[in-house]
Amino acid sequence: MKDLLLITPPFTQLNTPYPATAYLKGFLKTKNINAFQMDLGIEVILKLFSKEILKDVFSLALRTNTIQSENAQRIYALKDSYLNPLYDVIAFLQGKNASFARQICTDNFLPQASRFQQLDDLDWAFGTMGIQDKAKHLATLFLEDLSDFIVECVDENFGFSRYAERLGQSANSFDELYTYLQQELTFIDTLTLNILEERLQEIHPKMVCFSVPFPGNLYSAFRCAQFIKTNYPKIKIAMGGGFPNTELRSVSDVRVFDFFDFITLDDGELPIELLHQSISHPKINEFKRTLLLENGQVIYKNNTTRLDYKQAQVGTPDYSDLLLDQYISVIEIANPMHSLWSDGRWNKLTMAHGCYWGKCTFCDISLDYIKLYEPIAANLLVDRMEELIEQTGETGFHFVDEAAPPSLMKALALEILKRQITVTWWTNIRFEKNFTKDLCVLLKASGCIAVSGGLEVASDRLLALIDKGVTVEQVAQVTRNFTEANVMVHAYLMYGYPTQTIQETIDSLEMVRQLFEIGVLQSGFWHQFALTAHSPIGLNPSDYGVKPNYKDISFANNDIDFTDQTGIDHNQFSFGLKKSLYNFMHGIGFELPLQDWFDFKVPKTQIKPDYIYNCLETNIDFTIKPTAKVVWLGNTPKVSSQTKTKKGKTIELLKLTFYDKSDNFQITLDKDHGLWFLNTLETLSPRHNRQHTFVNLKTHFETQFENFELFWFSKPLLKLRDSGLLVL
Repeated sequence: MKDLLLITPPFTQLNTPYPATAYLKGFLKTKNINAFQMDLGIEVILKLFSKEILKDVFSLALRTNTIQSENAQRIYALKDSYLNPLYDVIAFLQGKNASFARQICTDNFLPQASRFQQLDDLDWAFGTMGIQDKAKHLATLFLEDLSDFIVECVDENFGFSRYAERLGQSANSFDELYTYLQQELTFIDTLTLNILEERLQEIHPKMVCFSVPFPGNLYSAFRCAQFIKTNYPKIKIAMGGGFPNTELRSVSDVRVFDFFDFITLDDGELPIELLHQSISHPKINEFKRTLLLENGQVIYKNNTTRLDYKQAQVGTPDYSDLLLDQYISVIEIANPMHSLWSDGRWNKLTMAHGCYWGKCTFCDISLDYIKLYEPIAANLLVDRMEELIEQTGETGFHFVDEAAPPSLMKALALEILKRQITVTWWTNIRFEKNFTKDLCVLLKASGCIAVSGGLEVASDRLLALIDKGVTVEQVAQVTRNFTEANVMVHAYLMYGYPTQTIQETIDSLEMVRQLFEIGVLQSGFWHQFALTAHSPIGLNPSDYGVKPNYKDISFANNDIDFTDQTGIDHNQFSFGLKKSLYNFMHGIGFELPLQDWFDFKVPKTQIKPDYIYNCLETNIDFTIKPTAKVVWLGNTPKVSSQTKTKKGKTIELLKLTFYDKSDNFQITLDKDHGLWFLNTLETLSPRHNRQHTFVNLKTHFETQFENFELFWFSKPLLKLRDSGLLVL
């Protein structure tokens, strides 16, 4: 028996748990509050994609006469070919049967329907990624074929990472969702509620807390809450998470509280602690940012004097109870960077609460989850990483920051290297100038494999309107720095920003084309601008040439319909932008005129064809901040002495041979400088207790010699600067 049952309702990710309940459970553990967590989504997927249940799916489709399309007929005709290898395919995608990859890659082993018709050139796509990834891609297409059959013939709302998402999008009124909840259970609903009931019988919780991150989780959360209210009326039910935090701040429809007793907003730790207190000690009625029903009205209660917990106090995320060995890694697109979101088991952590920039005009910067910036100390972060490695056995980390601060990333990397732990990690960033070549090399050395960041509109005029704090030139240079350090880069791209012209859309596409062609971007995703209620544009639309179409709000309030003063229909660009990007990500189509991606006339780009190339032709900046840290990532060199005679004068030299992981190289210094440098080099390692700054290195040098700059910028030292001697 547990006091709390924490649930992520269907569906979010197949490959790794969404972290909200793990964060909460880690915090509750510090308060000795008993909690059990479950990812109901992955449990439903595993049940649905079993032979037993898929047989029922095929039978139901035949019985209800819904097998209409040629694709569905093909899948039904091949149903045995889908059912027979199903268990082994799922096990392979769970990482349990690596040798099965060779069978999957055999011609005609897996049945093929429409998802295979646009199959990538597998030899090209997986020549570098290998047979395991090729097999994952084929197995993913196999599952997507089955998903298409389910959507067409059994449940139109199904999706691997969302369920009935439409009902949660821009749902200003509760009416449509409420109507759906009065209808008969869907096939997926029945599976979901059967699993939920088993867990309720096992746990006997006093309260069930649903974390609802996205619109695609909302319907299932309500359906589960409805079931609990009907069958277990004594259990209290709460909802929190990303969706209510952004969408339900203005909810007033009392029918919502036929399903939920409480809706908590923003950081969940203290609100949940107080809700637990209220059900354990009913006479205590303190609440933190909680919506509830009182005297027939929805009210907002924030009557505690207690402050939210600092990030150092919330504990390490706790992934216990979750089926960590049963998540499914899939590869939907044959692109190594793009696959990170769906492939691999990642421990989720946050470097900092909120966003250190907090200015982007399209972003919900008025809400606490972004505006309240609080970084976590690097040593505490690595403590938590080590705890999670111990707990989960996984060394992969996805830092889910709004934008990870460069200074904290540097401190994190140094701490990882100091402790000599082997981890793999990636995160979201701003493409800002502090990501120098040396910092990118350091991040890679610590295990960073990829970053994602917002290039957005790829137009300097619009980037200034967004208040992004970057230029296209700067983005190009930063992506180059990461790429040259062998860190993959993904760009979030936007079209339809207020006042954006057709010319600017085409010019943005040209910028993106050049970034991919020159090789400094590996992946990207276009999305259309959405006006949100809590962004600067949503709060002051007239300042941005936007006329909102406000509706009466009784339920969700975030996305707002609007008209732009330009009158341009930006929807028309969606297909062409996404089709071109798909090709660019696969290394093809760069030579095609931009007009070829669209089925309507567009203007020629006004961007010069070598614009990005010229952005990268920057002069070397020899200025170094005195406070910059100097770090040596390499090993201790082999040392030999030699002499050199010039004009009758013999000079003693030291030849230093450095061995890196793939090669070796030499530098030669005069003996005195060489001895000083050797003694100093040992103290420049990240493992040393105290890092040198540039100014104290210079001061130390000049106690024995003259002109440190002449030494530092000499050819031997510049060679080392390209081989692991970093200035950060």
